[in-house]
Amino acid sequence: MNAPFSDRKKVRWGILGCGDVTEVKSGPGFRLAENSELVAVMRRNATLAADYARRHGVARWYDNAAQLIADPEVDAIYIATPPDAHLSAALQVAAAGKPAYVEKPMARTVGECDAMVAAFSERSLPLYVAYYRRALPRFVRAKQLVDSGELGKITSVDYRYASPAHKAEAGWRTHVASAGAGLFLDLGSHALDLIDFLLGPLTDVHGFASNRGHTYEAEDNVVMQFRAGTVPGTATWNFAAAIAGDVCRITGTEKVLEYSVFDNAPLRLSIPGGERAEEIPHPPHVQQPLIQTVVNDLLGIGTCPSTGESARRTSRVMDQVLDAYYGRRTDAFWTRPETWPGLIQRA
Repeated sequence: MNAPFSDRKKVRWGILGCGDVTEVKSGPGFRLAENSELVAVMRRNATLAADYARRHGVARWYDNAAQLIADPEVDAIYIATPPDAHLSAALQVAAAGKPAYVEKPMARTVGECDAMVAAFSERSLPLYVAYYRRALPRFVRAKQLVDSGELGKITSVDYRYASPAHKAEAGWRTHVASAGAGLFLDLGSHALDLIDFLLGPLTDVHGFASNRGHTYEAEDNVVMQFRAGTVPGTATWNFAAAIAGDVCRITGTEKVLEYSVFDNAPLRLSIPGGERAEEIPHPPHVQQPLIQTVVNDLLGIGTCPSTGESARRTSRVMDQVLDAYYGRRTDAFWTRPETWPGLIQRA
């Protein structure tokens, strides 16, 4: 537990990068969470920053990150930029002596994650990452079912994701310099972090990435095997598919639990000859439950389940699977696409 504000009654937040994700998913959660207040926002476009502040009832806005971070009335910073700016912003926040809550994926590579973790650890500051499914009621219930033993001994986990994403414009999410990879890093990270949360850290990771749709340079297909805790698992992502699909199946000796990472579908428990569905709707602002755990952690009255350390594990797993496609991920590989083995060898 981290409690840098245990002598205060609330946490005052500033948002660095008030773009689309902050409109509904996250931004309102900082106002609506108990003992939390959103006092300032920043966006490089001053007109858009001022508009966001007006629409969301925020007292101050900036078009300069350093000014937001230095604001003496801002206790903690939510970094909501694309991944390529996470490391730089996080280092500035740590240098200012303030905690940070960073959008996922945590950074473009595990190396950048390591630098972030080290900066906050050296200053004994908490670092959180927005893997908000760890606090959503639907997945908290899934965790209860797994931990209760109702499934029996868990024997496998299998995740399958498919999307016709190759037919739509994905913006920065498929621009490797901005995102660190393709949609696997943006969307696959949620699925992998959730498996880590439900079953344990992923080890014995093997897999490969490829580009089958030829829509962009980043990978659009990933296949992997792993062990989650002690449970053997497999997962695939196909971002150039004709038909969408999204299902994770945790199989036990007594029951099978199925859930969707992204679709608004119920949890399903199956036994031979029967099925039970549990409808657990998401809240209007899906990050609010996790934001509440962050606030509680900062005030010393609770614990947040998504930290820099746990998020770093997910980035490490993704780097392991993507390494061969990009021909190592320990340098500025986004500047040398002509050397990516996966891009050169695509068929």
